[in-house]
Amino acid sequence: MNEHSSVKDRAEGQFHQVNGKIKEVVGNMFNNQELEAEGRKENLSGKVQDKVGQVEKVLGM
Repeated sequence: MNEHSSVKDRAEGQFHQVNGKIKEVVGNMFNNQELEAEGRKENLSGKVQDKVGQVEKVLGM
């Protein structure tokens, strides 16, 4: 892996966090528990991917 990979992971992770938060809010607004849960899952997945990118950058991967 290289610097590009860590930047890509962080960017994708942040995108998934935002997208997940939007789904969470919309699901809550329309009382759609399935969409809200999907949003929480995507948000968490994005946080993990962002952290992976941070670790890769620190380790120089």
